[in-house]
Amino acid sequence: VSEIKLHAPALLPNDYCSDVQERLTLYKRLANCEGEDELRDIQEELIDRFGEMPPQTRTLLETHRLRMLVKPYGVAKMEASENQISVQFDASAPIDPMKIIGLIQSKRNYKLAGQDKLKVESPLPDVALRSVRVKELLRELH
Repeated sequence: VSEIKLHAPALLPNDYCSDVQERLTLYKRLANCEGEDELRDIQEELIDRFGEMPPQTRTLLETHRLRMLVKPYGVAKMEASENQISVQFDASAPIDPMKIIGLIQSKRNYKLAGQDKLKVESPLPDVALRSVRVKELLRELH
């Protein structure tokens, strides 16, 4: 399971879903979510039951969405902060090393940090932009 950090609160706040058991059940369902349809169903259920999602809950769902997206790329850990994206690949990552070398040579803000980590420097002030940029990076690696 990939570790995803967007450097923003990602949770079900007490004032959104007040029942502790219910929150635990929802966290477990999200952790076991396997596909976009399943995640969308949980999102719709949250909105139906508790109303419009607060930013922390939107970030929580986006974290799980990215976790599912990075899985086929062999990503062990991915962090997106205000100024960079860091992607650490596991040993079995199906990424062509020449593709990464090509990106590093053609884009000044792409750097290799050790043999299994790619860093992309970029201003990413909010979670939505971080998510979009991670998806763009995955397309570039494909």
